[in-house]
Amino acid sequence: MTAEKDLQTLLGTMHPVRRDGEFVYVLWPHGRPLEGSIMAAVREAEGLTVVMARDDAEALALPYDFVGAWITLEVHSSLEAVGLTAAVGAALTEAKISCNVLAGFHHDHLMVPVADADRALEVLHELALRELAQDSGRAGHAPALRIRTEQPEDRPAILALTAAAFVVSPITGLPVSGEPEEVGLLRGLFDCAEYLPEFSIVAELDGEIVGHVISTRGWAGELELLGLGPIGVVPRLQRHGIGTALMNETVARANLAGERGIALLGSPDFYSRFGFVPSTSLGVAPPEAGWSHHFQLLPLALWPGGVSGTFRYARPFAA
Repeated sequence: MTAEKDLQTLLGTMHPVRRDGEFVYVLWPHGRPLEGSIMAAVREAEGLTVVMARDDAEALALPYDFVGAWITLEVHSSLEAVGLTAAVGAALTEAKISCNVLAGFHHDHLMVPVADADRALEVLHELALRELAQDSGRAGHAPALRIRTEQPEDRPAILALTAAAFVVSPITGLPVSGEPEEVGLLRGLFDCAEYLPEFSIVAELDGEIVGHVISTRGWAGELELLGLGPIGVVPRLQRHGIGTALMNETVARANLAGERGIALLGSPDFYSRFGFVPSTSLGVAPPEAGWSHHFQLLPLALWPGGVSGTFRYARPFAA
């Protein structure tokens, strides 16, 4: 296979994949024979640095500091290619993720902190998705990913993708028996008085609906807010930036419509990047006391301040 040199092709097809396990950098003891699962090595004036599995380093009583996740960019990149490392590094830098690059004959490899591995994969998928869209635009075609308002005829596909997205419970991490409750909730939201058509948004890829997010009317005291959720992406495309695109579209539409804020229940690690903070920090109590800092709120441009009260979702949530 011919190694690729074109930057746009490299970015659009790089397909980042995480290798199983955790890896460390070890300064190999001078004079000690090599042993263990050494994955890479660099000879410097100060000594030999090796990259190896963390378990092997511990078994050999070798000290280390940095613990990394290994991500391979599965595109055959030429060693003469210009700009791939810079583009990847810039995207990860913007996300505040450190990165060490290892170049092999066939692929480029990245070592990122273990705690940032999932976010790094998402950032890289977003970078590839943006490049694909820009490349389609340069070729005179519509971007591959389309974000648009849901139509009634979309609903069977939306319910199907939601069932697939929540086949494993986000709360327990275990497979769900029967239909996920998010599917029934979504049916109720489509038919309730608090349904807001412009805030039911789908992501469409080459004519297939691959993601959906809905926000319905909610309240904190007498203040009208949006209650976001559920949000789902087909499993094969999760961590490809589609959820991020749906969130960005929701926030943009909410600001344009003069909404005051958006509330949701979810992971602070994911939603904090959009500006969400614990709702209690803004005077809004969660519907359930046990939800703690997982219940979050994004104050929008017209957030009034001085708000107090308990958040109330649309009626189907209570069911």
